[in-house]
Order: sequence, then C-alpha cells, then structure tokens
Amino acid sequence: MPSPRGNSSRRQSVHEKDRIGARFARMRAFSMIRPVLLVAAPFLLALGLILPLVRFETLYFFDQTPSLVEIVSSLWQGGDGLLAAIVALVSIVLPILKMVGIAAEATGAGGGAGSLFYRRVVPHLSKWSMMDVLLVAIVIAAAKATGLANAFTQPGLWCYAASSMISGLLHSLTGDASGPK
Repeated sequence: MPSPRGNSSRRQSVHEKDRIGARFARMRAFSMIRPVLLVAAPFLLALGLILPLVRFETLYFFDQTPSLVEIVSSLWQGGDGLLAAIVALVSIVLPILKMVGIAAEATGAGGGAGSLFYRRVVPHLSKWSMMDVLLVAIVIAAAKATGLANAFTQPGLWCYAASSMISGLLHSLTGDASGPK
C-alpha cells in the first residue's frame, strides 16, 4: 500500500508537469507572434512619427494637425534648437534605439554586444516609452479645459502609443527583462 506522502508527491509532480506544459505552450505561442510584433512595432513607430498626432481647432476656422516630425521641425525653425533636440532625442531617437536593441536580442544579432546593449540600455529606455503619449494627452486635456481650442487625437498618436506598448511587451517577454524597473 502506497504511503500518503507518495501520493502527495505524485500529485505535486503531475501539477508541476501541467505548469511546465502550459509554460511551454505560452512560449510557443509567443515565438509564433514575436516576428509579427518585431515588424509591427517599428512600422507603427514610423506611422506615429509622420501621421498627425493631434488636431487643434480654434474659432472653427483654423485647424492644425501636426505630426511629431513637423513639431520637431517647427521648434527647430522657430529658434528653439535645444527643445527641438530634446524632443527629437526622447521621441524619435530613443524609441528607435530601443527597437534596435529588442530586435538584436530577439534575433540573436550582434552577439555579446547586442545582448549587453539589451540588458544594460534597453531597460532605461523603457522608462521613457509612454512619456510622449502622456504629454499629448495632457495638452489635449489642457486645451479642452481652458476653452482655447478643441483638441482631438489623431491616428499618429494611436500608432505611436501602440508601438510603445508593443515594444514594452517585447522587452518584457524577450530575454532577461530583469533590469531596473
């Protein structure tokens, strides 16, 4: 007659096998969708950079629908070079670097240097991921609250946000995402 302790350990091992099987199933599903996400994130980022982010309507006669690239360009041309450089760095350069790091880690390109970049730099870049989206949301809320203009989100903001969320998902599910939180 088997001891009660023996049944318990068998039940535990069965549950352990079920958990491992479920984990492998999730990993297989992610490995199938990862290539799609690796292509979708940069594509959506590109759309987010060139499509209008927000539409401002003032006095029902004038409306503006600037894209992120147009905003940086107008800041530069308006004499605000430092602000244009900061916006370009945080909104364009850092997201591109993050996606390059994620793609290098996911595809195994770059060898040790790519992995080092991914482990050391990408977690810091992830902290800035949704900052632009939040800033545009604050501008829209402020414009509506003050009555200066009607503001509406445009496809560029949604594409930029989707790209940021996908790259965050890829970062958390690819490799070792145990860097600074």
